Amino acid sequence: MSDVLLFVVWPYFAILLCVLGSIYRYYSDRFSYSSFSAQVLENRLLFWGNILWHYGVIVVLIPHFVGFVLPDLWAFLVADPVRLYVMEIVGYIAAVAAILGLSILILRRTTNDRVRAVTTVMDWGVVATLWVQLILGFWVALVYRWGSEWYVHTMSPWLWSLVTLNPRTEYIRGLPFVIQLHAIVGFLLFALFPFSRLVHIIALPITYLWRPYQVVVWNVRRFGALRAR
Repeated sequence: MSDVLLFVVWPYFAILLCVLGSIYRYYSDRFSYSSFSAQVLENRLLFWGNILWHYGVIVVLIPHFVGFVLPDLWAFLVADPVRLYVMEIVGYIAAVAAILGLSILILRRTTNDRVRAVTTVMDWGVVATLWVQLILGFWVALVYRWGSEWYVHTMSPWLWSLVTLNPRTEYIRGLPFVIQLHAIVGFLLFALFPFSRLVHIIALPITYLWRPYQVVVWNVRRFGALRAR
């Protein structure tokens, strides 16, 4: 029963909450789709934290995404030992960069009075969840090595069973607890997504592609011209 709650009910509930919550927020308060972060409040820590965090987490998420969407292709890529070693090393470096970057951003929020003043309880909850998720993922990578290989035979089939509405918990049931917890916390982030600043991920300015041109007229008045008048 606990397997069904954790690995079937919880993922479906988290995704449903993510989709419906995002739709509701878009139509009720779409102008809140922002990270609400500015260099005006603090520049140096924001720059380095953002660079390390965003690039690190993107590199970390790519294998998760490709291994899920194209498991056969990913299995072929990691079948070669050299490619497997390279992917594991790159993953370690990216994970460390993401953890360091997020830690810098947390330090910025805790030490800068102006940044801390605009930080909500939900912000702290999301940041803490992200940091725990990164630590869990790094722990999994170090202790249960070659995750690039066993991922396509365990996590990917389980996720696809959820997508096809034919949940099969046996793929994840026998995995170590820390891996199961990593999956559970991952779906927690989906559940928190529509209620946090994470929504800025989907707030891309793609409307610029078809929006009419905006005519801007520069009205420059030189000091000499004003004096002549």
